[in-house]
Amino acid sequence: MSLDDWRALGEDSVGRSELQEGVLIVSPSPLPRHQKAGFGLGMQVFPQLPDEFELVPDVDVVIEEKFPPTVRRPDLVVRQVSSASRITADQVLLVVEILSPGTRRQDLVTKRSEYADAGIPHYWIVDLDSGPSVEALRLEDGAYVGDVVTGVLETTVPFDLRVDIDALA
Repeated sequence: MSLDDWRALGEDSVGRSELQEGVLIVSPSPLPRHQKAGFGLGMQVFPQLPDEFELVPDVDVVIEEKFPPTVRRPDLVVRQVSSASRITADQVLLVVEILSPGTRRQDLVTKRSEYADAGIPHYWIVDLDSGPSVEALRLEDGAYVGDVVTGVLETTVPFDLRVDIDALA
C-alpha cells in the first residue's frame, strides 16, 4: 500500500491501524487501563511543556514516506507547535508508547528501531505491568540508550520534566 492509499482510507473507526513497510496492520483499540495511563501521562506532561511544544495524543506519524511507507500511531507525541495537519517523524521530539500484550514486541523492538532510524530524539516506553515503569530513551549515535525508571521520573531532557509514574497504574 502506498502513502496515498493509506491516506485514502480516511479516519479509522474500527480499531487502531498502522502501516508497516506498506502493509496495513489493524489491532483492537487499547483497553481502558492503557487509555487511562496515556491520559494521565498527558495530563502530567502538558502543563510542564515549554511554550514552543505541543502534546498530541493517539495521532498518525509518518515514519517513512517513500515506498514502502511506514505510519505509526504512538500513544503520545511531543512536537514543536505547528499548524501542519500531518505529522512526520522529523517534527517529533518525543514519542511515547504504552505497552499492551498484543503490541509489546512491536513497541520494544520494531518501533524502537523505526523511531531510531527516523531520528526521533526521545522515546519513552511505559510498562504498566512492571511497577509501573518508564524506559526513558534518548537517541545517541543512531541508537537509543537510557534507563528504566520507577517511582518518579525527573529529567532535563528533552526539557525539565517531572512525572509520577506510580500515578499511571
